[in-house]
Amino acid sequence: MIYIPQQIIDGIIAQARNELPDEACGLLAGNADRVEKQFPLTNVDHSPEHFSFDPKEQFAALREARKLGMQIVANYHSHPSSPARPSEEDIRLAFDPNIIYLILSLQDAANPSLKAFSIREGKVEIIEIIIS
Repeated sequence: MIYIPQQIIDGIIAQARNELPDEACGLLAGNADRVEKQFPLTNVDHSPEHFSFDPKEQFAALREARKLGMQIVANYHSHPSSPARPSEEDIRLAFDPNIIYLILSLQDAANPSLKAFSIREGKVEIIEIIIS
């Protein structure tokens, strides 16, 4: 399971809505299974179907997390018009087996759906999100 404060979930939703029609993306930092900080990043693909982190922003987030005594515990991205589940591309590009992958679906704009996954060697497992 992963513990995420409501304010960070609200931040992810706000970022995703703000970046429509493109996918939004970012990193979440904290310790163990507790998220403490959101790092919204630029989707340099500017696409509703793909995302890539801005490398400079990604490294700045890593440095800031370390400076705060945290580690990257999850990454997230949005699916503007599809469900909150990993696509084949998401699974293929899930290179880090030690972090959690969050996907926010805006398919039903009035009711965003956030889900978390562990992706290891192509195998997907749902992770429970606890709002803290």
